[in-house]
Amino acid sequence: MAIATGEKQKQARNVYIPHARERIEQLAGSPLAPFWARACAFWMDLLVVLIAYIPLMVLIEWLRSGRDPNAHIEIRWDFHEPGNIVFALLYFGLTLYFANGYTLGKRVFRIRVVSLVHERVTLWQAVERTLGYGASMLEAGFGFMQYFTNPNHCCVHDRIAETIVVKATPN
Repeated sequence: MAIATGEKQKQARNVYIPHARERIEQLAGSPLAPFWARACAFWMDLLVVLIAYIPLMVLIEWLRSGRDPNAHIEIRWDFHEPGNIVFALLYFGLTLYFANGYTLGKRVFRIRVVSLVHERVTLWQAVERTLGYGASMLEAGFGFMQYFTNPNHCCVHDRIAETIVVKATPN
């Protein structure tokens, strides 16, 4: 009998076992967020990031200049700069994680990110999804346009993080 059990375990390692089937069944029938709400929420969140980023960077540059009131301070936002990526990660990733699928923009537009595999968005999923925005922007934003071709309206960053965006249910 032990040999048969051991053989079954050995065979089980060589087959696909779907994960999170229960979670996916729980989400079946959830109303998906419309594209316009997702786009508006993203741009609103990006505006929030810039509103927080610019004064902080001005302060940092002013302190670096030795508090010279005549110092020329130049602030640029560029997704290639590591500091800017970290700043965006802090806002998008941590907000999404701690607010359980919401950012300020998503809350205003009544949409929410939900995990396909966990009861709540994990920190790793929030980070993956935030970094996935970069992948969605490649090829002139084609990753965002996949919303229209994917049956569950998933963009590249949704698929990377195993999430979907749904209409938020009233509390």
